[in-house]
Amino acid sequence: MGWAIFGRKLGRATAAGVAAAAGAAPDLDVLIRSATDPLVAVEYHRHFTHALPLAPLGAAVVVGILALYRPWRERWRGNVGAVGGCALVAWVSHCLLDAATSYGTLLLWPLTDRRYGWDVVAVVDPVVTLALAVGLGVALVRRQRAAAWAGLAVAGAYLLGGAVQHGRVVEVQAVVAASRGHRPERIEVMPTLGNLVVWRALYEWEGMVYADRIRVGWAGEATVRAGWGLARVGSGDLTAAERARDRRRSFERLAWFCEGWVARSPADAAVLGDMRYSLSTEAFDPIWGIRFTPPGEVAEVAWVNRSRDRRIGLGETWSEWMGRDARFLAVPGCGPSGAR
Repeated sequence: MGWAIFGRKLGRATAAGVAAAAGAAPDLDVLIRSATDPLVAVEYHRHFTHALPLAPLGAAVVVGILALYRPWRERWRGNVGAVGGCALVAWVSHCLLDAATSYGTLLLWPLTDRRYGWDVVAVVDPVVTLALAVGLGVALVRRQRAAAWAGLAVAGAYLLGGAVQHGRVVEVQAVVAASRGHRPERIEVMPTLGNLVVWRALYEWEGMVYADRIRVGWAGEATVRAGWGLARVGSGDLTAAERARDRRRSFERLAWFCEGWVARSPADAAVLGDMRYSLSTEAFDPIWGIRFTPPGEVAEVAWVNRSRDRRIGLGETWSEWMGRDARFLAVPGCGPSGAR
């Protein structure tokens, strides 16, 4: 964004350098941690540094720090407004890209503490990354801003495709739920890693959360791989020992982070996990969550993070993408578009 919009006015080095710094700076929030409260890191990632009302301040701080280097400050003389605009565009683009995923981003803090997650692209998707990286690389090497615009166009088209697919999956999910006699009280559908074809779909009905994998290809009928149902855990479902330890509202903070999608791990009932993400496609196996610690521990909860345990079976993944997985069954009443 920085090179494409401000490259002509600021030059390649300044536009790309300032935008790179400002585009990465929001994630400095990962440095916010507490040795006695592991949920602090979870709460403040994608928090105020990702809030659009504070983006101008963040961009100004980046420019101010860079301007401490005298040669850069002198080079920018007369173009400070453009330099600031370049930093602001990059900062905002970071926030908006994060909000396009399912993780949750506090875009409008301090006006609201709502976590925005538009669920149009996975948290990790090489298509978006490669489109932007190749476009920028070619643009910088050949000094052609058009290549940067081309990369942005490809990435933008992919995100738009994700929005279209999201709507189709929601329609299929409604049919699946109706076939079970359920009327979902709330839903969430998320693309799985690196594609817009296979989606993880959650809905809540009468205190239970049901999870399915729904495949909506660009052509052909929609299919579903039925998953599992688990009781959603609320604050009233904590054990007496857990309630006694919950002095820092740890459960409430976890539920806010997970947007209410909390359940106990079937393999370890002491782990309260984020139902949006699972290591297994067969059953709920939370990637992260909390476990209340025994009395006397400094931290009242331990953060359970099993991200490194994730193993992606390329064969199974490819089979799902290509529609060859026999566990996916046709959804009655859904045509090629996913609609009834």
